Amino acid sequence: MIAQTDCSTLLRPLRIGPYRLPNNLILAPMAGVTDRPFRQLCRNLGAGMAVSEMVSSNSLLWGSKKTLRRANHDGETEPKSVQIAGAVPEMLAEAARYNADQGAQIIDINMGCPAKKVCNVMAGSALLQDEKLVGRILESTVRAVDVPVTLKIRTGWDRDNRNAVQIARIAESAGIQMLAIHGRTRACAYQGEAEYDTIAAVKQAVKIPIIANGDITSPEKALMVLQYTGADGLMIGRAAQGRPWIFKMIAHFLSTGVKLDGPEIRQVRNIMLGHLENLYDFYGEYTGVRMARKHISWYSKGQPGGAAFRHMINRVDTADEQWRKTREFFDERIETCTREGMEQAA
Repeated sequence: MIAQTDCSTLLRPLRIGPYRLPNNLILAPMAGVTDRPFRQLCRNLGAGMAVSEMVSSNSLLWGSKKTLRRANHDGETEPKSVQIAGAVPEMLAEAARYNADQGAQIIDINMGCPAKKVCNVMAGSALLQDEKLVGRILESTVRAVDVPVTLKIRTGWDRDNRNAVQIARIAESAGIQMLAIHGRTRACAYQGEAEYDTIAAVKQAVKIPIIANGDITSPEKALMVLQYTGADGLMIGRAAQGRPWIFKMIAHFLSTGVKLDGPEIRQVRNIMLGHLENLYDFYGEYTGVRMARKHISWYSKGQPGGAAFRHMINRVDTADEQWRKTREFFDERIETCTREGMEQAA
Protein backbone atom coordinates (compact mmCIF):
# COMPACT_ATOMS: atom_id res chain seq x y z
CA MET A 1 0.00 0.00 0.00
CA ILE A 2 1.25 3.49 -0.80
CA ALA A 3 0.86 6.10 1.92
CA GLN A 4 -1.97 8.48 1.28
CA THR A 5 0.33 11.51 1.44
CA ASP A 6 2.34 10.13 -1.48
CA CYS A 7 -0.46 10.36 -4.01
CA SER A 8 -3.61 11.94 -2.61
CA THR A 9 -2.93 15.32 -4.24
CA LEU A 10 -2.54 13.77 -7.71
CA LEU A 11 -6.29 13.25 -8.17
CA ARG A 12 -7.73 16.73 -8.44
CA PRO A 13 -10.22 18.82 -10.38
CA LEU A 14 -9.06 20.08 -13.75
CA ARG A 15 -10.10 23.36 -15.36
CA ILE A 16 -10.49 23.84 -19.12
CA GLY A 17 -11.64 27.37 -19.84
CA PRO A 18 -14.86 27.91 -17.85
CA TYR A 19 -15.30 24.20 -17.16
CA ARG A 20 -14.18 22.52 -13.96
CA LEU A 21 -13.86 18.76 -14.39
CA PRO A 22 -14.52 16.67 -11.26
CA ASN A 23 -11.15 14.98 -11.70
CA ASN A 24 -8.17 14.84 -14.05
CA LEU A 25 -8.88 11.44 -15.66
CA ILE A 26 -10.02 11.71 -19.27
CA LEU A 27 -11.30 9.10 -21.71
CA ALA A 28 -9.27 9.38 -24.92
CA PRO A 29 -11.03 9.78 -28.26
CA MET A 30 -10.97 6.47 -30.17
CA ALA A 31 -12.58 6.03 -33.57
CA GLY A 32 -15.27 3.37 -33.48
CA VAL A 33 -15.13 3.13 -29.69
CA THR A 34 -15.86 6.37 -27.87
CA ASP A 35 -19.41 6.81 -29.06
CA ARG A 36 -22.03 8.33 -26.78
CA PRO A 37 -22.92 5.06 -24.96
CA PHE A 38 -19.26 4.38 -24.11
CA ARG A 39 -18.56 7.98 -23.13
CA GLN A 40 -21.54 7.99 -20.78
CA LEU A 41 -20.51 4.66 -19.28
CA CYS A 42 -16.97 5.83 -18.58
CA ARG A 43 -18.23 9.09 -17.08
CA ASN A 44 -20.54 7.10 -14.80
CA LEU A 45 -17.59 4.94 -13.76
CA GLY A 46 -15.26 7.76 -12.80
CA ALA A 47 -13.89 9.58 -15.85
CA GLY A 48 -13.76 13.35 -15.41
CA MET A 49 -14.34 13.96 -19.10
CA ALA A 50 -14.79 11.92 -22.29
CA VAL A 51 -13.82 13.15 -25.76
CA SER A 52 -15.87 12.21 -28.81
CA GLU A 53 -14.73 10.19 -31.76
CA MET A 54 -12.90 12.11 -34.48
CA VAL A 55 -15.16 14.19 -36.76
CA SER A 56 -13.87 15.16 -40.21
CA SER A 57 -13.37 18.82 -41.08
CA ASN A 58 -14.76 18.06 -44.54
CA SER A 59 -18.14 19.80 -44.61
CA LEU A 60 -19.38 17.36 -47.26
CA LEU A 61 -19.47 14.68 -44.56
CA TRP A 62 -21.22 16.63 -41.80
CA GLY A 63 -24.68 15.54 -42.81
CA SER A 64 -23.78 11.86 -43.00
CA LYS A 65 -25.36 9.49 -40.53
CA LYS A 66 -21.98 8.43 -39.17
CA THR A 67 -20.79 12.00 -38.55
CA LEU A 68 -24.08 13.01 -36.93
CA ARG A 69 -23.84 10.04 -34.57
CA ARG A 70 -20.24 10.83 -33.70
CA ALA A 71 -21.16 14.35 -32.66
CA ASN A 72 -24.32 13.30 -30.80
CA HIS A 73 -24.06 14.38 -27.15
CA ASP A 74 -27.78 14.33 -26.28
CA GLY A 75 -28.20 13.90 -22.53
CA GLU A 76 -24.46 13.61 -21.94
CA THR A 77 -22.71 14.98 -18.88
CA GLU A 78 -21.05 18.32 -19.58
CA PRO A 79 -18.66 19.51 -20.79
CA LYS A 80 -19.19 18.07 -24.25
CA SER A 81 -15.87 17.76 -26.08
CA VAL A 82 -15.81 17.07 -29.83
CA GLN A 83 -12.62 16.15 -31.66
CA ILE A 84 -12.08 17.41 -35.21
CA ALA A 85 -9.46 16.35 -37.75
CA GLY A 86 -8.10 17.75 -40.97
CA ALA A 87 -5.13 19.52 -42.52
CA VAL A 88 -6.49 22.80 -43.91
CA PRO A 89 -6.66 25.69 -41.40
CA GLU A 90 -9.79 27.24 -42.92
CA MET A 91 -11.63 23.92 -42.98
CA LEU A 92 -10.74 23.15 -39.38
CA ALA A 93 -11.88 26.59 -38.31
CA GLU A 94 -15.17 26.07 -40.13
CA ALA A 95 -15.56 22.62 -38.54
CA ALA A 96 -14.94 24.12 -35.11
CA ARG A 97 -17.62 26.77 -35.67
CA TYR A 98 -20.09 24.19 -36.96
CA ASN A 99 -19.60 21.82 -34.02
CA ALA A 100 -19.75 24.64 -31.48
CA ASP A 101 -23.02 25.75 -33.04
CA GLN A 102 -24.26 22.17 -32.66
CA GLY A 103 -23.53 22.17 -28.94
CA ALA A 104 -19.84 21.28 -28.56
CA GLN A 105 -18.50 23.05 -25.46
CA ILE A 106 -14.86 22.12 -26.08
CA ILE A 107 -13.19 21.60 -29.46
CA ASP A 108 -10.29 19.13 -29.55
CA ILE A 109 -7.93 19.02 -32.53
CA ASN A 110 -6.49 15.67 -33.60
CA MET A 111 -2.76 15.74 -34.27
CA GLY A 112 -2.14 12.37 -32.67
CA CYS A 113 -3.83 9.73 -34.82
CA PRO A 114 -1.20 7.46 -36.45
CA ALA A 115 -3.60 5.68 -38.85
CA LYS A 116 -2.35 5.58 -42.43
CA LYS A 117 -5.65 6.71 -43.92
CA VAL A 118 -5.47 9.83 -41.76
CA CYS A 119 -1.75 10.53 -42.15
CA ASN A 120 -1.85 9.92 -45.89
CA VAL A 121 -3.95 13.08 -46.25
CA MET A 122 -1.51 14.93 -43.95
CA ALA A 123 -3.91 15.00 -41.00
CA GLY A 124 -3.54 13.52 -37.52
CA SER A 125 0.05 13.02 -36.39
CA ALA A 126 1.34 13.68 -39.93
CA LEU A 127 0.90 17.38 -39.16
CA LEU A 128 3.75 17.22 -36.64
CA GLN A 129 6.15 17.33 -39.62
CA ASP A 130 5.06 20.88 -40.46
CA GLU A 131 5.27 23.17 -37.44
CA LYS A 132 4.29 26.28 -39.40
CA LEU A 133 1.11 24.58 -40.61
CA VAL A 134 0.41 23.45 -37.04
CA GLY A 135 0.60 27.07 -35.94
CA ARG A 136 -1.75 28.26 -38.67
CA ILE A 137 -4.29 25.52 -37.87
CA LEU A 138 -4.28 26.23 -34.15
CA GLU A 139 -4.49 30.00 -34.53
CA SER A 140 -7.34 29.87 -37.05
CA THR A 141 -9.31 27.36 -34.98
CA VAL A 142 -8.92 29.26 -31.71
CA ARG A 143 -9.98 32.50 -33.41
CA ALA A 144 -13.02 30.82 -34.96
CA VAL A 145 -14.84 29.88 -31.74
CA ASP A 146 -15.63 31.21 -28.29
CA VAL A 147 -15.30 27.78 -26.64
CA PRO A 148 -12.00 26.34 -25.35
CA VAL A 149 -9.82 24.56 -27.91
CA THR A 150 -7.62 21.65 -26.83
CA LEU A 151 -5.05 19.58 -28.73
CA LYS A 152 -3.90 15.96 -28.81
CA ILE A 153 -0.46 15.10 -30.22
CA ARG A 154 2.26 12.48 -30.15
CA THR A 155 5.86 13.04 -29.07
CA GLY A 156 6.90 13.62 -32.69
CA TRP A 157 7.04 12.12 -36.14
CA ASP A 158 9.69 9.48 -35.44
CA ARG A 159 12.34 8.80 -32.81
CA ASP A 160 14.78 11.15 -34.49
CA ASN A 161 12.21 13.92 -34.64
CA ARG A 162 10.55 14.28 -31.26
CA ASN A 163 9.33 17.85 -31.47
CA ALA A 164 6.55 17.83 -28.87
CA VAL A 165 8.19 20.65 -26.89
CA GLN A 166 8.20 22.92 -29.95
CA ILE A 167 4.60 21.98 -30.78
CA ALA A 168 3.56 22.65 -27.19
CA ARG A 169 5.05 26.13 -27.29
CA ILE A 170 3.25 26.81 -30.57
CA ALA A 171 0.01 25.54 -29.03
CA GLU A 172 0.35 27.69 -25.92
CA SER A 173 1.08 30.77 -28.02
CA ALA A 174 -1.98 30.07 -30.19
CA GLY A 175 -4.32 29.91 -27.21
CA ILE A 176 -4.75 26.15 -26.81
CA GLN A 177 -6.10 25.53 -23.30
CA MET A 178 -5.05 21.91 -22.73
CA LEU A 179 -2.56 19.60 -24.44
CA ALA A 180 -2.71 15.79 -24.34
CA ILE A 181 0.41 13.88 -25.39
CA HIS A 182 0.63 10.20 -26.30
CA GLY A 183 4.05 8.89 -25.36
CA ARG A 184 4.87 7.47 -28.78
CA THR A 185 5.83 8.93 -32.14
CA ARG A 186 3.78 8.61 -35.32
CA ALA A 187 6.26 6.01 -36.62
CA CYS A 188 5.86 3.92 -33.45
CA ALA A 189 2.08 3.61 -33.96
CA TYR A 190 1.16 1.44 -30.94
CA GLN A 191 4.32 -0.69 -30.97
CA GLY A 192 6.81 -0.85 -28.12
CA GLU A 193 6.36 0.97 -24.84
CA ALA A 194 5.30 4.56 -24.37
CA GLU A 195 8.03 6.89 -23.12
CA TYR A 196 7.36 9.69 -20.69
CA ASP A 197 10.57 11.74 -20.78
CA THR A 198 9.18 13.88 -23.60
CA ILE A 199 5.96 14.50 -21.71
CA ALA A 200 7.95 15.57 -18.66
CA ALA A 201 9.99 17.95 -20.83
CA VAL A 202 6.82 19.47 -22.27
CA LYS A 203 5.40 19.98 -18.79
CA GLN A 204 8.50 21.96 -17.87
CA ALA A 205 8.35 24.04 -21.05
CA VAL A 206 4.78 25.41 -20.95
CA LYS A 207 2.17 26.54 -18.45
CA ILE A 208 -1.01 25.13 -20.00
CA PRO A 209 -2.40 21.87 -18.53
CA ILE A 210 -0.56 18.81 -19.86
CA ILE A 211 -2.30 15.42 -20.00
CA ALA A 212 -0.19 12.25 -20.24
CA ASN A 213 -1.43 9.41 -22.44
CA GLY A 214 -0.12 6.00 -23.44
CA ASP A 215 0.08 2.59 -21.72
CA ILE A 216 -1.72 3.72 -18.55
CA THR A 217 -3.15 0.31 -17.79
CA SER A 218 -3.37 0.16 -13.98
CA PRO A 219 -3.67 2.37 -10.89
CA GLU A 220 0.01 1.83 -10.12
CA LYS A 221 1.02 2.89 -13.63
CA ALA A 222 -1.21 5.95 -13.35
CA LEU A 223 0.58 7.00 -10.17
CA MET A 224 4.00 6.42 -11.72
CA VAL A 225 3.21 8.46 -14.84
CA LEU A 226 1.80 11.39 -12.87
CA GLN A 227 4.77 11.46 -10.53
CA TYR A 228 7.37 10.98 -13.28
CA THR A 229 6.02 13.53 -15.74
CA GLY A 230 4.47 16.09 -13.40
CA ALA A 231 1.47 16.06 -15.78
CA ASP A 232 -1.77 17.70 -14.74
CA GLY A 233 -3.86 14.66 -15.61
CA LEU A 234 -4.12 11.39 -17.49
CA MET A 235 -5.86 10.32 -20.68
CA ILE A 236 -6.79 6.64 -20.93
CA GLY A 237 -7.76 4.90 -24.14
CA ARG A 238 -7.24 1.23 -24.94
CA ALA A 239 -7.01 0.24 -21.27
CA ALA A 240 -10.68 1.21 -20.86
CA GLN A 241 -11.84 -1.17 -23.59
CA GLY A 242 -13.72 -3.89 -21.74
CA ARG A 243 -12.63 -2.24 -18.46
CA PRO A 244 -14.51 1.07 -18.20
CA TRP A 245 -14.25 0.79 -14.41
CA ILE A 246 -10.50 1.52 -14.69
CA PHE A 247 -11.27 5.20 -14.04
CA LYS A 248 -12.90 4.39 -10.70
CA MET A 249 -10.00 2.14 -9.73
CA ILE A 250 -7.39 4.77 -10.60
CA ALA A 251 -9.34 7.54 -8.87
CA HIS A 252 -9.64 5.51 -5.67
CA PHE A 253 -5.96 4.59 -5.68
CA LEU A 254 -4.79 8.15 -6.27
CA SER A 255 -7.06 9.56 -3.57
CA THR A 256 -6.48 6.90 -0.88
CA GLY A 257 -3.36 4.91 -1.74
CA VAL A 258 -5.47 1.75 -1.52
CA LYS A 259 -6.01 -0.46 -4.56
CA LEU A 260 -9.57 -1.59 -5.18
CA ASP A 261 -10.27 -5.10 -6.37
CA GLY A 262 -11.72 -5.26 -9.85
CA PRO A 263 -15.46 -5.83 -10.16
CA GLU A 264 -16.79 -9.31 -9.53
CA ILE A 265 -17.99 -11.28 -12.53
CA ARG A 266 -21.63 -10.48 -11.64
CA GLN A 267 -20.85 -6.75 -11.73
CA VAL A 268 -19.04 -7.13 -15.04
CA ARG A 269 -22.09 -8.87 -16.46
CA ASN A 270 -24.44 -6.14 -15.33
CA ILE A 271 -22.24 -3.33 -16.64
CA MET A 272 -21.85 -5.07 -19.97
CA LEU A 273 -25.54 -5.89 -20.46
CA GLY A 274 -26.49 -2.30 -19.72
CA HIS A 275 -23.86 -1.16 -22.22
CA LEU A 276 -25.31 -3.46 -24.88
CA GLU A 277 -28.81 -2.11 -24.32
CA ASN A 278 -27.54 1.45 -24.76
CA LEU A 279 -25.77 0.48 -27.98
CA TYR A 280 -28.98 -1.01 -29.41
CA ASP A 281 -30.92 2.12 -28.44
CA PHE A 282 -28.32 4.45 -29.93
CA TYR A 283 -27.57 2.67 -33.21
CA GLY A 284 -30.66 0.58 -33.80
CA GLU A 285 -30.57 -3.19 -33.98
CA TYR A 286 -28.52 -3.83 -37.14
CA THR A 287 -25.60 -1.49 -36.39
CA GLY A 288 -25.96 -1.87 -32.62
CA VAL A 289 -25.38 -5.62 -32.78
CA ARG A 290 -22.28 -5.13 -34.89
CA MET A 291 -20.88 -2.36 -32.72
CA ALA A 292 -21.50 -4.50 -29.65
CA ARG A 293 -19.34 -7.37 -30.92
CA LYS A 294 -16.04 -5.63 -30.20
CA HIS A 295 -17.16 -4.68 -26.70
CA ILE A 296 -18.37 -8.20 -25.93
CA SER A 297 -14.98 -9.46 -27.06
CA TRP A 298 -13.18 -7.07 -24.72
CA TYR A 299 -15.44 -7.80 -21.75
CA SER A 300 -15.02 -11.56 -22.18
CA LYS A 301 -11.24 -11.45 -22.60
CA GLY A 302 -9.54 -13.78 -20.13
CA GLN A 303 -12.71 -15.67 -19.24
CA PRO A 304 -12.55 -19.49 -19.48
CA GLY A 305 -14.22 -20.55 -22.70
CA GLY A 306 -14.04 -16.99 -23.98
CA ALA A 307 -12.55 -17.82 -27.39
CA ALA A 308 -15.31 -20.28 -28.25
CA PHE A 309 -17.92 -17.86 -26.95
CA ARG A 310 -16.57 -15.02 -29.11
CA HIS A 311 -16.54 -17.25 -32.18
CA MET A 312 -20.19 -18.06 -31.59
CA ILE A 313 -21.43 -14.60 -30.60
CA ASN A 314 -19.88 -12.94 -33.65
CA ARG A 315 -22.28 -14.94 -35.84
CA VAL A 316 -25.39 -13.72 -34.01
CA ASP A 317 -27.38 -11.11 -35.95
CA THR A 318 -30.24 -10.08 -33.64
CA ALA A 319 -30.10 -7.93 -30.52
CA ASP A 320 -32.30 -10.27 -28.47
CA GLU A 321 -30.19 -13.32 -29.21
CA GLN A 322 -26.89 -11.48 -28.74
CA TRP A 323 -27.98 -10.10 -25.37
CA ARG A 324 -29.44 -13.44 -24.22
CA LYS A 325 -26.44 -15.55 -25.21
CA THR A 326 -24.04 -13.06 -23.67
CA ARG A 327 -25.97 -13.16 -20.42
CA GLU A 328 -26.03 -16.96 -20.49
CA PHE A 329 -22.25 -17.10 -20.91
CA PHE A 330 -21.63 -14.79 -17.97
CA ASP A 331 -24.30 -16.50 -15.85
CA GLU A 332 -22.42 -19.76 -16.34
CA ARG A 333 -19.24 -18.08 -15.21
CA ILE A 334 -21.01 -16.71 -12.12
CA GLU A 335 -22.32 -20.19 -11.24
CA THR A 336 -18.86 -21.69 -11.69
CA CYS A 337 -17.23 -19.05 -9.50
CA THR A 338 -19.91 -19.50 -6.83
CA ARG A 339 -19.46 -23.28 -6.85
CA GLU A 340 -15.68 -23.02 -6.68
CA GLY A 341 -15.94 -20.56 -3.82
CA MET A 342 -18.20 -22.92 -1.85
CA GLU A 343 -15.84 -25.82 -2.46
CA GLN A 344 -12.87 -23.81 -1.24
CA ALA A 345 -14.79 -22.70 1.85
CA ALA A 346 -15.65 -26.33 2.62
